[in-house]
Amino acid sequence: MAPIAVDPVMMATMPAAKTLTSVTTKGTAMDAISDMVDEVNVYRGTHPCAPQPCSEDDQAWRTEGSQFDSEKDKDDFRRYEDALDHVKAFYKTQHEKQTVAFNIAARERFLHNHHASMTVWEAIEKLDTLVDESDPDTSLSQIQHLLQTAEAMRRDGKPDWMQLTGLIHDLGKLLCFFGADGQWDVVGDTFVVGCAPQGTVYPHTFENNPDLHDERYNTKYGMYQPNCGLGNVMLSFGHDEYLYEIAKRESTLPQAALDMIRYHSFYPWHREGAYQHLCAPQDQEALQNVLAFNPYDLYSKSDSPPDPVALRPYYETLIEKYFGGKDRKIQW
Repeated sequence: MAPIAVDPVMMATMPAAKTLTSVTTKGTAMDAISDMVDEVNVYRGTHPCAPQPCSEDDQAWRTEGSQFDSEKDKDDFRRYEDALDHVKAFYKTQHEKQTVAFNIAARERFLHNHHASMTVWEAIEKLDTLVDESDPDTSLSQIQHLLQTAEAMRRDGKPDWMQLTGLIHDLGKLLCFFGADGQWDVVGDTFVVGCAPQGTVYPHTFENNPDLHDERYNTKYGMYQPNCGLGNVMLSFGHDEYLYEIAKRESTLPQAALDMIRYHSFYPWHREGAYQHLCAPQDQEALQNVLAFNPYDLYSKSDSPPDPVALRPYYETLIEKYFGGKDRKIQW
């Protein structure tokens, strides 16, 4: 990837940290759009070109699939028409603003600076304050969704590191506390910036993105080399990319867990089969990891709300194992 200077104007205009009231307001809006994005993703289902899980006898956690949702009527999740207008407006903003310049500035601000010191469980509890509980449209707290995801994996006998990955996978939404706008720069499907977009929803909404009119970035390969590998591309910045960097630095979670965190919103790749021209051989293994994770993120939301107090001791043993101590302060 060619080096590109950080735009000081972009850095200067990025918003300062928000007050608690402002953060809660942003968080409620973010939670609503995040749920609607998930509903649209569930509705769209599997693309004809979507890669399929491989059969690997020694990797049963990948290939046995999810059992917890086998009796669920997935039509219950298909509130597509209600979400459509809101989601379309969200993606119009995201697709216009997620530029190379913004992504470089966002990484400089959020990945190269210290924002808070918290244990993993404190971070979960902090995230749980993000949404206004008086909002009648909010039926599930952040901590309940994280525990639902983890508990569905636990019931299916998935390994402990995968359960922990389910528990923490949305902690990147803490960006709302650190000055992020809270929607287009935190949630939504991710895509590769720095080359022509592929496999995205509402592709016409990129027309006002300046990168689409920049010959450095608007071709098939853009600023990348063929088959350079997804580890060498810049994905649109949000909660996935932020938590991926935190987990890579602060935990001993295996590479499969890091793949699940970084790519779980990368639907153009793992559902549409896009960006194969940028993939390297090792990305096929990463793909299998994400395909194993995805059903637990999308389809666990209708389960009964779990009890955080009762479940905390079990999950703190996993935090102890993979984050070097349940009381260890992580640099966020």
